[in-house]
Amino acid sequence: MQDNKEKDGIGLPDNAFRELKEGEKYTPVLHPDKTYPEITPYSVSMGLIMAVIFSAAAAYLGLKVGQVFEAAIPIAIIAVGCSSAAKRKNALGENVIIQSIGSCSGIVVAGAIFTLPALYILKAKYPEIAVSFLEIFLSSMLGGVLGILFFIPFRKYFCADMHGKFPFPEATATTQVLISGEKGGNQAMPLIMAGLIGGIYDFLLSTFGWWSEVLSTRAIPALNAIADKTKAVFSINTGAAVMGLGFIVGLKYSFIIFAGSAFIWWIIIPLLGMNPEMANVPAEEIFSGSARFIGIGGIAMSGVIGIIKSWGIIKSAVGLASREIKGGSGAAKAVVRTQKDLTMKVVVFALLAAFVITFVFFYVGVIHNLVQTIVAFLVVAVIAFLFTTVAANAIAIVGSNPVSGMTLMTLIIASGIFVAIGLKGSSGIVASMVIGGVVCTALSMAGGMVTDMKVGYWLGTTPSKQQSWKFLGTFVSAATVGGVMLILNDVYGFTGENALVAPQANAMAAVIDPLMMGGETPWLLYIVGAVLAILLNWLGVPALAFSLGMFIPMQLNAPLLVGGLISWFVSSRSKDEAVNNARQERGTLLASGFIAGGALLGVVSAGMRFFGFEYTCTFSETQLQATGVIVYILLLAWFTWSCMKAKKS
Repeated sequence: MQDNKEKDGIGLPDNAFRELKEGEKYTPVLHPDKTYPEITPYSVSMGLIMAVIFSAAAAYLGLKVGQVFEAAIPIAIIAVGCSSAAKRKNALGENVIIQSIGSCSGIVVAGAIFTLPALYILKAKYPEIAVSFLEIFLSSMLGGVLGILFFIPFRKYFCADMHGKFPFPEATATTQVLISGEKGGNQAMPLIMAGLIGGIYDFLLSTFGWWSEVLSTRAIPALNAIADKTKAVFSINTGAAVMGLGFIVGLKYSFIIFAGSAFIWWIIIPLLGMNPEMANVPAEEIFSGSARFIGIGGIAMSGVIGIIKSWGIIKSAVGLASREIKGGSGAAKAVVRTQKDLTMKVVVFALLAAFVITFVFFYVGVIHNLVQTIVAFLVVAVIAFLFTTVAANAIAIVGSNPVSGMTLMTLIIASGIFVAIGLKGSSGIVASMVIGGVVCTALSMAGGMVTDMKVGYWLGTTPSKQQSWKFLGTFVSAATVGGVMLILNDVYGFTGENALVAPQANAMAAVIDPLMMGGETPWLLYIVGAVLAILLNWLGVPALAFSLGMFIPMQLNAPLLVGGLISWFVSSRSKDEAVNNARQERGTLLASGFIAGGALLGVVSAGMRFFGFEYTCTFSETQLQATGVIVYILLLAWFTWSCMKAKKS
């Protein structure tokens, strides 16, 4: 009976999502003073199975249909379902490990398919370019390992020190899914209900297209004429999951992100459009071809600012590592279970080993010149470390990792350096893309780590166990991705008729080709973004959030603001603070359901398209836009109404 009572009452503490008061401590669901099943044959084997399946699926779908899905939430749902079916007791810790190992799949896939297929694409133009399984595997694995090791010293800062200061939208959704499996009675019903509504809504939208996915002022003839003349456009994605992200992000950050979008779309793009050469260029093309580079510059400078601000943390981590290596590790024994990371001694030695292997790989397998190898290695080490905090911050704030933008900046910087030292042409292309693959995977992993570690922090698992088994998940995922990519190249190819889509890799190829073979780089736009980030930081505005708004298309930022406004509205209407808190908590649960449902059925939708399902809606664009407005308003109305139904406990 006692077990049942504990299960019925399980849930996140009241102070899980808010800042802690003076002297207040956060006690996770799994108590720090107790031990629970975490690393078991069941959790490890299930995690590895998920890593293989989702690595293959994500690579397959990402390259074939151009859709990359986030694996963490679907894996969490499967883990909860399997543990419930198997009637495993105290399965929460095991489910976190399953999700943590399995989520390496989507992380490694994103790093690999954003960059490395560019080698196959450019090989059609430059036949001397060679691509091997070992190159794909090692660049993905080493990038993943570096991302894990670089993040560990920052784990406590992001997860514990910044408690309640970042929204962590993806981690929130994953945590709610995992804890729903431990709840008894009807406690999980709001999450399930929202998952069904949001999932079906997004499934119908992406599969059948019965209403427009993006509402735009271009649908109104008068506003379209203004857009053609002034280049000023407004657009908003009508998906349920994106709006749910906005609710969790909250009004503060969603407003800043949208402000970045507004600055680019309503100030910069119209200004660029005044150039006679841009007179006939649509606003959307000005954004993708010019304006968003300001965002890349801002993101890069935000990384520099982040490093400067985090210098104290870095010094502390380095000092701890030094003391541990010298033998002064006694203090580590006093750390509570839920704050126990891999020791800095282990991290430092593992990092040194990873550095040596990376250097040897670059020298023997890619560059074959000692001086150029040293330069390439330093570029990878510095940039990957520099952007680690940027990736983690981005995920913590908005749940979206600007990996493609940071990798693009890496390629541009690396290419400029390589050309200066004589590494150019086809050999320079190979070196740049392999390095881009390492950095891209490292940054993707850093973003994934902050989610995993925050989930573990909220629920009370042991960080060192999550961190240790991430390495195995990374190894398996990298091997799977390498094999799948080779098979897909043999079956479909990346160029010619019926070739794989690979949109991100095609973009990378388009950038790297002129850089290595002679071309122009928009340095002025990067500098503008960097200067703007410095100014924003001086004014006290979060520069990274604003820069993300400049880089990510407006249609994905506008719904964040909608969700943020609903969050503010439902949490401020009552004079009773307890009622406001209850409404906010219910909204977070519903928003997590939207995200989880959208993620799971998004995989189903992508799979259906891959296997040949095609449906063409016969509605006119006007009808699709009008239907989209009506359906979206109904969704927002239901969501708001459901939040307002909450009562204080």
